[in-house]
Amino acid sequence: MPKGFGSASISYDKDFTFTKIGKAQRNRVYSYINPIISNSKKISILEINCGTGEDAIKFAQLGHKVLATDVSPEMIEIANAKTNLNNLQFEVLDINLINPEDFVQKFDLVFSNFGGLNCLSKDQLNIFFSKCVPLLKPQGKIVAVIMSKKCLWEIFYFFLKGKFITAKRRNTTSPILINVHGEPIKTWFYNPKDIVSLTEKLFAIKFIKPIGISIPPSYLENSFVTKGIVFKVLVNIEKLLGLSALAKYADHFIIELEKR
Repeated sequence: MPKGFGSASISYDKDFTFTKIGKAQRNRVYSYINPIISNSKKISILEINCGTGEDAIKFAQLGHKVLATDVSPEMIEIANAKTNLNNLQFEVLDINLINPEDFVQKFDLVFSNFGGLNCLSKDQLNIFFSKCVPLLKPQGKIVAVIMSKKCLWEIFYFFLKGKFITAKRRNTTSPILINVHGEPIKTWFYNPKDIVSLTEKLFAIKFIKPIGISIPPSYLENSFVTKGIVFKVLVNIEKLLGLSALAKYADHFIIELEKR
């Protein structure tokens, strides 16, 4: 797992978490997982690629027991500084080094938000999903939010700018280098069917939904699309476009898997 996210940690919340687009996309994620996290039954959650801890803190505030991990010590340091909840623990952990035998508990939910799993190749993803099986309780779930190959916003935006190669950059099986605060990060993009093919023998597919089909990618935060009524309209349209068939055209898609 790349360790180049340390330089992004200082401004991550300002650049994404607390932006209009970041909040709107995160709210869409929560709308789909509310049946899990808002249930009166308290569950145990393992978060992968937790960043600065925004999701982990929300889950813990709802009363769930949370172990949140990230490869970046800097991200974990910032996350730890935000809270001292007794039911929340942050740890530095490389997703590729996960060993189920190192955990003293099993989890009801393994959660990864906003493209953390896009730092894994197909082979690495396959290993990750296999390792999740012994980590999960019976009927335990994985919920992952993954960047798609065919984001319509990205294709349209870069096409208008005349950057035709960039417009198609996601639609490849090879990794591309994404600049994260000066650090090139290898990134793979996936269609929902790619994840289904990797997991269907181990997990039942509960749902696949778009995240960011009308809400744009975060790099458009300072454009006209986040101004005034325009953004409100886009957010409301997003609520109407929850069809699984649209997931592969969104900025991200969310997939829920249940252990067989």
